[in-house]
Amino acid sequence: MSQFDVMGKAKLFGLISLVLFVGSIIALVGMGLRPGIDFTGGTQLTLLYPAGVEVDLPKLRAQVQATLDEVGTKASFYLQRLSAERTDERGQRVELLGVSITVRTSEEEVAQKLRERLVHPQPESGLTAPFEYSITTVGAQVSQEIVNRAWQAILVALGGMLVYIAVRFRLRFGIAAILALLHDVIITLGVFSVARLEMNLPVIAALLTVVGYSINATIVVFDRVRENVRLQKKTPLWEVINHSINQSLTRAINTSSTTLIPVLILLVAGGVALREFMAAMLCGVTVGTYSSMCIAGPMLWGLTQLSERLRSR
Repeated sequence: MSQFDVMGKAKLFGLISLVLFVGSIIALVGMGLRPGIDFTGGTQLTLLYPAGVEVDLPKLRAQVQATLDEVGTKASFYLQRLSAERTDERGQRVELLGVSITVRTSEEEVAQKLRERLVHPQPESGLTAPFEYSITTVGAQVSQEIVNRAWQAILVALGGMLVYIAVRFRLRFGIAAILALLHDVIITLGVFSVARLEMNLPVIAALLTVVGYSINATIVVFDRVRENVRLQKKTPLWEVINHSINQSLTRAINTSSTTLIPVLILLVAGGVALREFMAAMLCGVTVGTYSSMCIAGPMLWGLTQLSERLRSR
C-alpha cells in the first residue's frame, strides 16, 4: 500500500474531530440522552400481536394516558413499535408485531392497571387483546445502583488501560490513548442524543466493547511507533509516527470491515431488541478506527512536543 500522509493532514483530522466532539457536547448538554428504565426506573409493558392485526397506536396511547390519569400520576411515557418471532406448538415460525410501552414510574398500581386495561381490554375500548405480553418493573433504588455501577465500570476500565499503557509504553502514550477513547465515547453518545436512541445497559456493554476494540487498535499503532523509534533513531518522530500508522492501516481497515459487516446485518435484521446495541457498535467501531489511525498519533506527537518543552525549561 502506498504511503498515506496521515500526519500531514493532522490539522484536517483534528478539525473534523473537534467539530464532531464539540457538536456532541452541545447535543448532550442541550438535548440530553434518552435513558431507558434501567437508569430511570419505571415500568415497561410489551404487547405482541399476530401478524396482520392492526395495532391502533392513537387508541393505545389514549388508553395509557387515561390509565395514568386514573391512578393520579403525571409520569411520562412513550410507545415504540417492534417485531418478533416465535415458534408455535407445531414447530413453525410465527411472526409477531407489537408495541413496547415504557412508563417512567415503578408504582405497582400503575403496572396492575396497565395490565388490566391493555392485556385484557374491555370491548368498548376498541383494543385487541395481545397474543403474548411481558411486563418489567425497575425500582428507583435499583436504577440508581445500576447507574453507579455503569459509571464505575467505565472509569475502572479507562483507569486500568491508562496504567497498563503507561507501564508498557510511557505515560504520554497512555494519555494519548485515553484522550482518543474519550473522543470515541463522547461522539458515540452525541449520536445517541441526536438520534434519540435509548440509553440502556446493552448500550453500556457496547461502549465498553468499543473501548476495548479502540484501545487494541491504538496499541497496535503505538507498538509500531515504539519499535520504529528504536530502529530509526535519527528519523524525526513525526515521520516515524506516520510510517507506523501506514504499517497498521491495512490491518485496521480489514479488521474494521469484518467487524462492521455482521454489525450492519444485525442492525438491519436484528429487530428492535438489538437496535441500540448495534447502533452503538456501528458508531463506536467506525469512530474508534478513525481515532486510532488519525487522532491518536497526532496526539502522541503533540504530547511529546509538550513534554520536551517542559523539560527544556
